[in-house]
Amino acid sequence: MKKIFLLLPILCSIIISCKARQTNSSSTLEGTWQLNYITGPRIAFNGLYPQNKPTITFDLKGNRVSGNNSCNDYSGSLALKGNQINFKDSKMISTMMACEGQGEQIFMSSLSKIQSYTISEDGKTMNFYMGDVAIMRFNKITIDTHNSKKAID
Repeated sequence: MKKIFLLLPILCSIIISCKARQTNSSSTLEGTWQLNYITGPRIAFNGLYPQNKPTITFDLKGNRVSGNNSCNDYSGSLALKGNQINFKDSKMISTMMACEGQGEQIFMSSLSKIQSYTISEDGKTMNFYMGDVAIMRFNKITIDTHNSKKAID
């Protein structure tokens, strides 16, 4: 009986933490996000993206996704169901400027592996997951159209 009482708080905390990760309001996804972490490459983040950090913009009304992969602009359809997201079937199109380094390829390749996302409670950080592994992390930004500057919210 004592074991049951000891396991009950642990079980409740596991259920609550799993539930918290899966309860995202898609309306908080709307807007523009800037990449600040990507897993996998042996090159430092600032070495991959010395000039421009990749961005992703979600247009939930138009069911579209777009952004800049540090060199070229891209866009495609948005496949979203709860916190599940699929970029592999988004039929992405991209501009074709010649780009230095591997940042663009690593970003687009990682994007195609994403299966789900979470957004922090304050709505300022978004993580993309492949299974249970966080592959990419973004900060919410606002774009000042008058000065063409980006500001982290």
